[in-house]
Amino acid sequence: MPAAREDNASTNNAGSDFRIAIVGGGIGGLSAALSIGTYCPGLTARNVTVYEQAHAYTEIGAGVSIGISAGRVLKKLGVWEAVDAISGYRTNVHRSNRRWDTDELIVDAPAFNTGGSQEEVRQLWLHRAEFLDVLYSEVKKRDCATLETNERVVHLEDHGSTVTLHLADGTTASADLVIGCDGIHSAVRSQFVVDKPVYSGRIAFRGVIPMSVVADDWPYSSWTLSWLAPGKHFLAFGMSQNRLMNVVAFVAKPESELQGLKESWRSEAPREAIEKEYAGWCPTVQRIIQAMPSTISEWKINDREVLSQWVYMDGKVVLSGDAAHAMLPMQGSGAGLSIEDANVLGFAVRDYLDNPGVGLEKYMMKYQTARVHRAQKAQVTSRQAAAVYDMDGPDFEGKTFEERLPVVRDKVESRMAWLWKSDLEADWAAVGDA
Repeated sequence: MPAAREDNASTNNAGSDFRIAIVGGGIGGLSAALSIGTYCPGLTARNVTVYEQAHAYTEIGAGVSIGISAGRVLKKLGVWEAVDAISGYRTNVHRSNRRWDTDELIVDAPAFNTGGSQEEVRQLWLHRAEFLDVLYSEVKKRDCATLETNERVVHLEDHGSTVTLHLADGTTASADLVIGCDGIHSAVRSQFVVDKPVYSGRIAFRGVIPMSVVADDWPYSSWTLSWLAPGKHFLAFGMSQNRLMNVVAFVAKPESELQGLKESWRSEAPREAIEKEYAGWCPTVQRIIQAMPSTISEWKINDREVLSQWVYMDGKVVLSGDAAHAMLPMQGSGAGLSIEDANVLGFAVRDYLDNPGVGLEKYMMKYQTARVHRAQKAQVTSRQAAAVYDMDGPDFEGKTFEERLPVVRDKVESRMAWLWKSDLEADWAAVGDA
C-alpha cells in the first residue's frame, strides 16, 4: 500500500479542518491559492496544498497578456502593484495592426481601463516567469498554501466525503476539495473527459529579444503590434519593463507538412524556419527576426471542445483555467480567464465555509454556472480572432488582400471590450443562492 500523507488528512467537511488540494502550480493554481487565502482567512497553509509536477515553480514560454478584468482580481489579491511594475510600457492603443508588406496601419485596437484614478487598472503584457514569481512570493509571504514540487498527480479516488490523490511517487494525499489547474494536458480532467485535441490548422514560432535592438527608433503608437497577411500574422510586444520583447508568429499550415511537430512549447526549430516563412515582410519584422536567438520555439496549435461540465465527484473535484477551457492563443485571454476562475473559486469556498450545511457540490455548481458561459464565449471568440488576424473564413473568401482590410478593421476595433469589462462579483451574485 502507498504511504499516506498525514499532513493532508481530512477529518470533516468544513471549518479549520477543510483540506484543499490544488493540482498545478502555474498562474491559475497560485492565483487560486491566493484567492482562497484572501477570501477565506481561516484557511492557512495547513489547509491548502499546491502540487506542482515540475522540480520548481517555473513557467515555460515567455509573454502573457492580462486583461482588465483579471487586473481587477490581481488588485483584490494584493499583487497588482508588483505585477504592474514588471509589465511592458502601455499606451492608449492595445494593439496596432499593420500590413505585412508596406507596414501601413490597418487599424488600432484601443486599450481600456476601469476609469477612476484610484481603481484604475490597465492591460498588462508580462513575462510568464516574472509574473509567476510575484504570485509565488505572495503565497509564501502570506503562508496561505503549502507549495509542493516534483509531485505529479496521476489518479483521483472518491472516498465519499473526501478524495484520495494518488501521486507518481507512490504516495497518497487526501482532500475535501480538489481543484484541477493542471493545464491543457490536465491529468485531473482526463479522468472524467477524454482529451480530443484537434489541429487548428496553425503553428506558432516564439522567441524573446532585447528591446534595445528596436527601441531607439520605434515609430509606432503602441509597443504591441501585429503585422497581418492572409494565412499569417506576426505579433510583438514589450515586457519586463520594456527590457524585453516577446515575439509570436502564427502560420497556417496543413497537418501533412508538420513532420511530427508537437503541441509543446519545448519543441524547437532553427531561426531559419521563421526567416523562410516571413521572407519579404516589412523591414521592422525582418529586424526583429534577425535579433531572435538561433534556436526558437515552434509548436503545433491544437483546439479543444467546449466543456459544459467542470464539477465531478459530487462537487469534490472542479476544473479551472486551461483544464476547464483550453483555448487558442490568438486572443490572449487564457491566462486572464484562469485568474478570474481562481477569484470566483475563492467566492465559492468562502460561501461554502460560511454555510456548510448546504453542501459543497451546490457551491461548486454555482462556480461553474458563474463561469462557464463566459469561458465558452472566450473559446469561441479566440477561434474567431485566429480567423480575423489570418484573414480567413467566409467573410474574407473570394476577396483580394486590399478588399480584406476593411473587414479586418470592422472586426478588430472593439472586439475585446466584452472580455475586459466584466464584473465577477455581479456574475456571482446573478447565479443566486446555492
